[in-house]
Amino acid sequence: MKQQTNLLDQSRPPWAVIIALAWPTIAEQLLQVMVTFVDSAMVGSLGASATASVSVPTSTIWLVNGWMNAFAIGFGVLMARSLGGGQGERARKIVYQSLLTALPFGILLTVVFIQVAQILPPWIAEEQEVITQAQAYYHYIAIGYLPNLLMILISSHLRLSGDAKTPLFLNGLNNILNVIFNTIFIFSEITIGSFTVPLLGLGVKGAAMATTLACTITALLLLFILLRSNKVISLKNFHRSSWERSIQRSALSLGLPVALERTTLSVGQILYTKLIGTLGTTALAAHFLANTAESITYLPSSGFSTAATTLVAHSLGSKDKALARRFGDTSLLLGTLFMSAMGVVLYLFASSILSLFTSDGAVIALGTRVLRIEAFAQPAFGLSMLAFGVFRGAGNTKGPFFISLAGMWLLRLPMAWALLHYTALGLLGVWMAMASDITLRGIICLISYRRYRWLDSYREQS
Repeated sequence: MKQQTNLLDQSRPPWAVIIALAWPTIAEQLLQVMVTFVDSAMVGSLGASATASVSVPTSTIWLVNGWMNAFAIGFGVLMARSLGGGQGERARKIVYQSLLTALPFGILLTVVFIQVAQILPPWIAEEQEVITQAQAYYHYIAIGYLPNLLMILISSHLRLSGDAKTPLFLNGLNNILNVIFNTIFIFSEITIGSFTVPLLGLGVKGAAMATTLACTITALLLLFILLRSNKVISLKNFHRSSWERSIQRSALSLGLPVALERTTLSVGQILYTKLIGTLGTTALAAHFLANTAESITYLPSSGFSTAATTLVAHSLGSKDKALARRFGDTSLLLGTLFMSAMGVVLYLFASSILSLFTSDGAVIALGTRVLRIEAFAQPAFGLSMLAFGVFRGAGNTKGPFFISLAGMWLLRLPMAWALLHYTALGLLGVWMAMASDITLRGIICLISYRRYRWLDSYREQS
């Protein structure tokens, strides 16, 4: 069995350990964002209605991905605690239990959301062309929910065990496959020199098929690595165990608040998209592309947040609160600084980034204006992402849920509705509401973090 890297080696400064864990995650997500950019550009080349079609189920896709991440966090934090406490065999048992549970959960998601794919688009969109394309797109995305869950789960286990490089390589492969399959499935032909190569020409539907196929291949490779490698959490020589209720109960107690948090945000985003849908295809396309462009600013904080979750879970698993606090403080500082720098990039280059996705001047102009509003909220967004990462590593998953609940439902949605109905701001007003929510959330997270009560929230439910 491969020996676990000592993440708690105090001869190394906290920032060095954090960066060593964070950079592969940041690089992996950079590759994912690049592919999202390529996806958006490929679909955007088909016109504003195609871009609007993809935007219709986006919030619902985020909702389901949020549930998958919550599932992974619930089992992953348990596993990381066990490794931090020197309980390698229990950590592997938790990994095995998570796979047992993932199969029925993934199948359930697929069955339910294939039905949702037919119901949701007519509720959000106004134009029939957009509705028809959105239904086909989401149908094929939903077909891939089981492999997508496995990909997220196994990648999370590897990262939280201290191995961030394997998910980087495998998810990097996923992104490359996605671009290749996109080209084959979306376009009817491609010209290479003097040759014209016929392709499938499936349009928006082809983009979803490409995503699902690439995800399935990657999930199978990750599963093979987990079952056959010599990594510290490998199941290669693991003696299969039956369903263990204590592990399931503990994972549920950690993962359920995360799932509720993601549900709160994503259902709010669905209603948010519904509000924007009344503004027409240009606004819907600008909103989608601005969200896509904004996603690049999440990269540093997301990487540092994952590192914080891992290191805090390991530290508290070994009963070292002082070390957990040092890792938390350093992660919060580094992640917020990087997020602030990305906000500057977003403000300065908003128009240039959007022009990569579409040549529609009206979409670019509107998207640029809303992105520059959002740029000012990025430091606060970084604070909340990093604080949430620390809280989850400590086992406090309820705090992020209540903060997200208040921000989305007490501030963002009411403010967006009011600005949309009582002013002429249109999409600008909707994004002002979002920036206000993010800013308040960051302030609340900083206050909560600095009280350090999260250090005492760590415990495994029995």
